[in-house]
Amino acid sequence: MTSEFDGLVAVVTGGGSGIGLAAATLLAERGAQVACLDLEPSGAPESLLRLKADVTDDASVRTAIETVVERLGGLDIVVNNAGVGAQGTVEANPDDEWRKVFDVNVFGMVRVARAALPHLRASEHAVIVNTCSIAATAGLPNRALYSATKGAVLSLTLAMAADHVAEGIRVNCVNPGTADTPWVRRLLDAADDPDAELAALRARQPMGRLVSAPEVAAAIAYLASPRAGAVTGTALAVDGGMQGLRLRPRS
Repeated sequence: MTSEFDGLVAVVTGGGSGIGLAAATLLAERGAQVACLDLEPSGAPESLLRLKADVTDDASVRTAIETVVERLGGLDIVVNNAGVGAQGTVEANPDDEWRKVFDVNVFGMVRVARAALPHLRASEHAVIVNTCSIAATAGLPNRALYSATKGAVLSLTLAMAADHVAEGIRVNCVNPGTADTPWVRRLLDAADDPDAELAALRARQPMGRLVSAPEVAAAIAYLASPRAGAVTGTALAVDGGMQGLRLRPRS
């Protein structure tokens, strides 16, 4: 049976764990050749091309992208997923942390897209999918720095979609709610009462549970697929209804 991704090459940054790993695995299952770029790519299956890359280092990014093109024969799909988290109000994080988180979450996507674009222009099916967040569209407590980076990702996605639509390159983003990922589990482990914090995170999403990494991966795969060929400049929420629903309090 022919898959919509047969013959296509995909790069997934942050592909060694969490949402990135789920997306890389799903794209490969659906027929794509997939390269996982990560500081620790060993978490990805050996069947995928695993490359160590640092999105804060332009030379590292360019070398990784060129290696993908050389070894897999081209580049059609970029999943810009690498990112780091941060907690605190606007007062909480020093300047160095603001620079670090923006360097990964925003400038990292810029570096990857910049290196990939010359190759995407040669593809008949070129698409970039950025991992954004509910934090870009909803005010979340204690997430000022992280939210600022994801707001930038949303705006960057729209601007890139406008810039490159005439070249046949689609650009979209996926906006997960709180997802059950290693990063969120680390936050829970660091909380004074992990069980209470988990219950609070579940309760703020109308479906009453965390989003799963495979659910976000399915959204990424949809946006990356040729079957979504008319979709560009779109932010696809996968958040259990957190952004759009306003439910009455449960009795």
